[in-house]
Amino acid sequence: MMALLGPPVLLLALVASEVHCLPWFINVSESQGPGTILKSFPFNCTLHMPILELIHVKPPTTFFNPPSLTRWHGIYMGMVTLSSSARLDALAVNHYELQLRFTCGNYVMEGLLFVDVQRDPGYSSCAGRFASPAGEIIQVRETVTPGTQLYTLLLPGVELQRAQISIISAQDPPYFPGPFSINGQGWLLAPSQGLKGQGQKVFQLQILVTFGQNRSCHGTLKVKVLPAPSSQISFLQQAPNITIREDLAPGSEVVQVRARGFDVRYEILSPVPCPLFSIGRVDGLVRTAAPLESALARGAGAAVTRLRVKAYERLRPRASVELDLTVNVRSVNRWPPRCLPAMLVTEIRETTLVGTVLNTFTCTDPDSSGSTLDYKLRFYSPPGLASLCLRDRALEVNATLDCDAPGACFQHAASILVLNGDQPLTEVPVLVMVTPVNEFSPACVPHTFRIREDAGPYTLLGSVVGMDKDYPHNSVEYFISGGPSTFSVDRLSGEIHLLGSLDYELQKSYRLTVLVTDHSQDQDPTQRRSGSCTITIEVEDVNDHSPECQPPFQELTIYTPLGRSVEVTKVSCWVPQEPQRLTFSYSIVGGTSQSRFSLQGAILVYNDITLGPPWPEQPHSYELLIRVADSGPSIPHLSTTATIIVHVVPWNASTAATRIHRVTVPSMMTPLLVTDTEVFWQPEPWLAQMLQTPNKPAHELLLNSIQGTEESIEGFMEAPRMEMPQAPSSVMSLEHFDGRAQDPRTGRDYLFNTLTGARRWL
Repeated sequence: MMALLGPPVLLLALVASEVHCLPWFINVSESQGPGTILKSFPFNCTLHMPILELIHVKPPTTFFNPPSLTRWHGIYMGMVTLSSSARLDALAVNHYELQLRFTCGNYVMEGLLFVDVQRDPGYSSCAGRFASPAGEIIQVRETVTPGTQLYTLLLPGVELQRAQISIISAQDPPYFPGPFSINGQGWLLAPSQGLKGQGQKVFQLQILVTFGQNRSCHGTLKVKVLPAPSSQISFLQQAPNITIREDLAPGSEVVQVRARGFDVRYEILSPVPCPLFSIGRVDGLVRTAAPLESALARGAGAAVTRLRVKAYERLRPRASVELDLTVNVRSVNRWPPRCLPAMLVTEIRETTLVGTVLNTFTCTDPDSSGSTLDYKLRFYSPPGLASLCLRDRALEVNATLDCDAPGACFQHAASILVLNGDQPLTEVPVLVMVTPVNEFSPACVPHTFRIREDAGPYTLLGSVVGMDKDYPHNSVEYFISGGPSTFSVDRLSGEIHLLGSLDYELQKSYRLTVLVTDHSQDQDPTQRRSGSCTITIEVEDVNDHSPECQPPFQELTIYTPLGRSVEVTKVSCWVPQEPQRLTFSYSIVGGTSQSRFSLQGAILVYNDITLGPPWPEQPHSYELLIRVADSGPSIPHLSTTATIIVHVVPWNASTAATRIHRVTVPSMMTPLLVTDTEVFWQPEPWLAQMLQTPNKPAHELLLNSIQGTEESIEGFMEAPRMEMPQAPSSVMSLEHFDGRAQDPRTGRDYLFNTLTGARRWL
């Protein structure tokens, strides 16, 4: 959408608030120069990129720049200015019409801008044809008197402003016979040497006019010299200098001279006689009169001949003019020079030193044994390479040769051009082949590979990468120097393979010395270099033996105080083939119930979780299966199973004593459990003693009872030896506490009554 600043019929608006309709009229002074702003317009085009164009100018001129369009605070500002070639002159053109076109999206409107050029009385400038690109042209006779006024430059106000006028273009001989001059009044004066002999020439002069206050302009003045009337004779050209070949046939044209006059005739005045050249009396055409080769061979002064030619009018022989001609005869080489060698094909090593001379060329010219020959080196493949150079007649190595990069080892195809002056005479083909040299030893990087000890034959461990600074960089072979035959290396790829079996317990690592040998990197195939690196192979341990437990089968009987945990036994396992393996994991995989058994590492613990009555009164047997597996980062994890039968006998005031049998069965035998039980009644020792000796302290009797119990369970449980608080002396008060135990939560000992469950903390 486009919105104009004003009524919809308007395309352009003035910067001021006042709105004018097209077309516009503006006045500009002729003193305004390039860059002057003639008109500016604001536009409003919100949804598109507007375009402002100058369609045409009437009358046609280049004085106006294409209008510019810039954005400022959301509004586009158009501007029309004078171009760098603008030279306004109200006397020449005082009115211009500019056709403008404004485009905003699909909306297009055109309008006219009229520019009136106003006369500036105080402004002086170069005007007329003098200031035009073609310049002012005047014609004068070549017979004009030296120093004569030829032209007057008329500019408005020149005398009033006392302008300075000067010729700024060059007037160098021989084209100019002498310099033209111009004075402050604008008078152009002929050269002091005159213009005789300058007929048909046009002299172009650039004139600078400088006004007061550093103002200036310039223009062009062309002076065309007309020939003298026919009553005077003159040559149309100055004395020429001609060069011809010695192989021109007699009668060949050399040069034609022309003179201005009536019925002109020509003749050679010098040398007389002239055996080598002649001139046409009517046409002035100079021709050869004899073979020039024989004259040069005789050395008869034919190399350079100076001819003096006379032109005169047939009816007035005294009206004459003379012209000097110089004819240079150039020798022609009929036979190409002979060079030794005629062709150069050679090989050089890439290590050839700079400055080494490959060959020296000797050439002679059969046509002229004493002639001077020039030699030039031209490259063909690769072009422009500076590896070789030609010094005088010697072909030398110019730069360091290198074959250690792709495409760097070139075949240098070139030729030696033998010249006489600037004309090639012969060409000597040159082919220089650079051969590689094995300069560097290959190398490889030390590396460490890891492999499992159970890896099979032909297992790939990795590859050794050898590199060589010589090109090609991977042209190497691999070998193992000495070392075990357990491993091999591929000769071409450097891959390391396992050939035999590994045993971590016998050898944990291997060190291989790998030799890297290059090939095909020298012109001589026997020139080979080698390097080496150390490859370390570490064997990773793999479990290949199951652990064994001693004994594999155990049968145990324990007495358990109420509410206490008891160590049952410690599982002892090891791997006979790998005695260094000491870390195992233990887990109960069968036989436990109600979580009464647990493992603390290798120790089997019975947990009595009964906290109050009724307590179990009968013994109970458990057959436990304990899985023992090796642990650690190595896989697989192998395991074995140990069997432990545990008879748990509750410990109270009336205990059925059971004989404990530790039965160890070899791992290859089937275990057989035999239990012999003898039932008898025995009161608690401390209670019986108290009944017999009522005066003895109750706590001593209780401690003695505990000590006797420890002996009966053969050390499987250690009862705490702590003093009891002072007990009452009456027997009835002591009968209430017939047992002792430890609280599993706090670890504190206490006495308890097996019938009532009453406790007394110790």
